[in-house]
Amino acid sequence: MRQDRILPGVALMLAFCVLAPLLDVAAKLATATIPVGQITTARFVVQGALMLPIAVIMGLPLGMPARLWSLMLLRAGTLVVSTYCFIAATQVMPIADALAIVFVEPFILLILGHLIFGDSVGPRRIGASLVGFAGAMLVIQPSLAVFGWVALFPLGTAVLFAFYMLLTRAMSANVHPVTMQLHTALVGSAICIPLLVLADGSGWTEFDPVLPMGLDWLWLFGVGFWAAVSHMCMTYALKFAPSATLAPLHYLEIVPAVALGYAVFGDFPNPLTWAGIAIIVASGLYIVHRERVTVAKARQARRASSAAAE
Repeated sequence: MRQDRILPGVALMLAFCVLAPLLDVAAKLATATIPVGQITTARFVVQGALMLPIAVIMGLPLGMPARLWSLMLLRAGTLVVSTYCFIAATQVMPIADALAIVFVEPFILLILGHLIFGDSVGPRRIGASLVGFAGAMLVIQPSLAVFGWVALFPLGTAVLFAFYMLLTRAMSANVHPVTMQLHTALVGSAICIPLLVLADGSGWTEFDPVLPMGLDWLWLFGVGFWAAVSHMCMTYALKFAPSATLAPLHYLEIVPAVALGYAVFGDFPNPLTWAGIAIIVASGLYIVHRERVTVAKARQARRASSAAAE
């Protein structure tokens, strides 16, 4: 791949790492007065409202093959629950702590890719995944003692987001990224809005909607806006650069997450959390390295086979 195409991909991935924590900050600010379910709904409603005109301006088909609707429903459903879990966690946990736990998602994705798609996974990468999970336990264990079972919600986010990525992989060859984001937002809204209607006046704390006041409107808009912008950056980054190049950069998201968490909420990871973060990141980078080695060996084998055939 040409260097002049890789650099824009790297820039877009770095933009994602900076912008994605702004979504988390907006969500955490909103949880002070707005139910988590209502914030989750706002994320999809606002994203859909933003993506629709973009799709129209780009002249993209708004429809989708009927055979893919079941996958789209699953994709949107996993993202809805994943988003809810993370917002519920950050309501009580520091953003960086929750994000550190979510960083086990690549390990889960590795295992699921092997089980579902038959991807080759060697013992070294399995070992690195186990080490990464051990790092996550360093973050989860004290958080569990302080915050209760909600500290496990980011782990749920990681599992669900891994399924979300696999579903994206299964659909990406047949659906434009913008169209996919639009339909995910619309289906997500269709899942969430009826829950808010049914919960209205019920006293169901997580979903019983309230009327936003003042800055609440800004926080709710920010959740959807930063979700749309950051995920568009990631989607288009993958069009310019291979995932093996971009994957290590994702871990840089922890830097703005820590900075924003400290600046806005006064949160800063303790030494045990930093140790867990270091282990998770090191394990993830090792898995990326092994992926590159595996791809390079496969490429060399194909070239050798082709040369022998000639």
